[in-house]
Amino acid sequence: MRIIKLNATDSTNRFLRNLCLDSPVKDFTTVVTSHQTEGRGQMGTSWQSQPSKNLTFSVYKKMGLLPFDEQFNISMAVSLAIIKVLEQLNIPKLSVKWPNDILSANQKICGVLIENVIKQNVIESSIIGVGLNVNQINFNGLPNASSLSAITGVNYNLDEILHLMLKALKVQLELLTENTKTLKQSYEAYLFRKEKPSTFETAEGLFSGIIKGVSNQGLLEVLIEDQVLKTYDLKTIKLLY
Repeated sequence: MRIIKLNATDSTNRFLRNLCLDSPVKDFTTVVTSHQTEGRGQMGTSWQSQPSKNLTFSVYKKMGLLPFDEQFNISMAVSLAIIKVLEQLNIPKLSVKWPNDILSANQKICGVLIENVIKQNVIESSIIGVGLNVNQINFNGLPNASSLSAITGVNYNLDEILHLMLKALKVQLELLTENTKTLKQSYEAYLFRKEKPSTFETAEGLFSGIIKGVSNQGLLEVLIEDQVLKTYDLKTIKLLY
């Protein structure tokens, strides 16, 4: 496993993607930086991180011939890998806010951005970017953000957590195609606000519903009035706290 350590970069996903364009990259090549200046999240959101306080890294993973319509399996596997490491570290009340934000109680501690290379309807490879809040304490203007240290009072070794993460990711990603049903059940068991009345926002406005799970394509399944089960993709719905 090759690990490239950078003092600073705009985005570890971008750095790794450019590396792939220049020359062949070995499976599970990892780029980690002490300071990510232009970190990105889902839907073009930014990821704010204090230098040398948090863990920001990206992993290159060859996928072989994973069908395009199974791409959400990657997101579920990555989420579960992160959860398993955080459980080892005794972080309480862990859940996954769909599709792959990791929460402790109601506070976000980790974000994931997955970028896939797709050819002829199969996923050839993925770049998996992870931003984990570790030792940062202050999150000005972000009331729903927290970190491992803020939750536990412990100051963590970033390298140790990185190696735990890479080990867990390797295990989960190698199981991707073995039992999709079990993967989905494990993911849904951690789904934030599953089976609880919640408020959602769409282009049409606010409405109430109950998260029941995710479809095989990774769409959010929400039970709305009159017992109608509807599915939504990331671009069309927002779960409000």
